[in-house]
Amino acid sequence: MVCVVEQLGLIDYAEALRLQGEKVAARKAGAIPDTLLLLEHPHVYTLGRNGKREHLLVPAERLRAPVVETDRGGEVTYHGPAQLVGYPILDLTRHRRDLGWYMGSLEEVFVRVAADFGVRAGRLPGAPGVWVGNDKLVAVGVHVSRWVTSHGFAFNVNTDLSYFRAIVPCGLRDKGVTSVERLLGGRVEMDVAVERVIGHFGKVFGLEMRREALRHQFSVLSQEA
Repeated sequence: MVCVVEQLGLIDYAEALRLQGEKVAARKAGAIPDTLLLLEHPHVYTLGRNGKREHLLVPAERLRAPVVETDRGGEVTYHGPAQLVGYPILDLTRHRRDLGWYMGSLEEVFVRVAADFGVRAGRLPGAPGVWVGNDKLVAVGVHVSRWVTSHGFAFNVNTDLSYFRAIVPCGLRDKGVTSVERLLGGRVEMDVAVERVIGHFGKVFGLEMRREALRHQFSVLSQEA
């Protein structure tokens, strides 16, 4: 099966929600194949369906980024430049009608990606995502409608982790966050991370990854982005 990859670069969260809605409707209608949207967001905090306002540790007027409520699973998290966000629009009836399998497969993609960077990552029982010790490297939060997926993952590549200090990430007070940059002690080219993700996504899901001709530039820097 084919999966079209659309590299969108930096895109506003609201615009990404609108685009996901269009892609989900088209996938349900059989008008498009499975699709993987890869992008970055301007600084934003998002509250999932289980999100609690008390997990925002700073009054809204003092936050350095807006807060958006969304229908993905999970609680509060942060998105920003130099964090690779992926929104897979997959028809699970053509894979497996099993949300647990899907979440586990997304996590497996990033266990393999981390290994490519020399990082030993894994899973924590009852805590979605991909972890290095007690620090989250990749957040995973999805939505499924009539077995078509949306939302997805946020991979901290060169992410400015200071933005996480204003929240309880994913509602887990005893856990932290990390990035490839922090783990390796230096910045990583976003394009390298993109290539690793596309490659392992195709292998884990058994998909032929086919790129759209138009590609947008991803961030190279983190703090200056």
